[in-house]
Amino acid sequence: MSKLGNLGARLHHGEVGYDFVKNRKIWYGISILITITAIVGLAVRGLHMGIEFQGGAVFTTPKNMSASVSQAEEYAEEASGHDAIVQKLGDGSLRIQIAGTDTAQSDQIKEALSEDLKVDAERINADLVGPSWGDQIANKAWQGLGIFLVLVVIYLAIAFEWRMALAAFVALIHDITITVGIYALVGFEVTPGTVIGLLTILGYSLYDTVVVFDSLKEQTRDITKQTRWTYSEIANRSINSTLVRSINTTVVALLPVGGLLFIGGGVLGAGMLNDISLSLFVGLAAGAYSSIFIATPLVADLKEREPQMKALKKRVLAKRAQAAAKGESPEDATSDGSFDEPDDATPAVVGPRDQPASRTRGRGGPSGKRR
Repeated sequence: MSKLGNLGARLHHGEVGYDFVKNRKIWYGISILITITAIVGLAVRGLHMGIEFQGGAVFTTPKNMSASVSQAEEYAEEASGHDAIVQKLGDGSLRIQIAGTDTAQSDQIKEALSEDLKVDAERINADLVGPSWGDQIANKAWQGLGIFLVLVVIYLAIAFEWRMALAAFVALIHDITITVGIYALVGFEVTPGTVIGLLTILGYSLYDTVVVFDSLKEQTRDITKQTRWTYSEIANRSINSTLVRSINTTVVALLPVGGLLFIGGGVLGAGMLNDISLSLFVGLAAGAYSSIFIATPLVADLKEREPQMKALKKRVLAKRAQAAAKGESPEDATSDGSFDEPDDATPAVVGPRDQPASRTRGRGGPSGKRR
């Protein structure tokens, strides 16, 4: 832990660091490849929408059923003629979901299930969701997501600038696409819990991005008044100064979510936890990646196109070339970032920097006394 703390301090002070911005084309390529894979998976497999979105019936059996999940799934598909999703709950009851059924079909399916499962029909609870209500829920979910994205862009444009708002918007779309694509590839059911998970991870991704943007805004204040760093270099310093913080918060958030997904959904068989935990797990990881490798490098790309930033880059490179010709290093720059020295500059004082020269030295004899 102490080594990690020392690394974080050295990253924050710029003593060490990785050039994320310089290698941004690599990160862009990786993100494009992952996004294309997610889109292909979404186009080929599609999303497995829950009955809350497409309508259908949900049957809940009594506790401690002896029938297995596979048997109940077979019975439900034979009775309905549609695909069925069966989950075994913690109390031993079965939750059977069948999409595309109406009220008349629901009664017939309930009677058939009672015979196959050897359970009184009155003890099987049936809930019916109409197609129109499912469409309304789906539309509300998309409206909520759209409103969230619009408000995010407006806020970032006001708090920072439009380039940062655009970069954050791209990062959020990146996170949504990857999460939805993973859902399509894995085949998990999309429920209202999935939508809640998506909105949650978008807020978390935005938090990481805003932390880096705030540091970048602070460090680039009056950037054109110096000639030591370009905008891209300061952006890279901002990423490195918040890197350990982003990693720590992401890992801490992923641990309980991973417990929900792998232990709750996998080991304990609580299938309902999969709906929200998978979106949270994938989204948190994608959000941390996009805030470091996508959002800030994209801001640097957009800012470097400005005439002022182009002129600053030319001055920085010119000063460095001048320093190299004099045999100096960039660390020898003056406090304002300039490598130039005035023509009448006096030789530097040699010795401890905290020992000022005496005011009387050199005015008298060797002892420094006045004559």
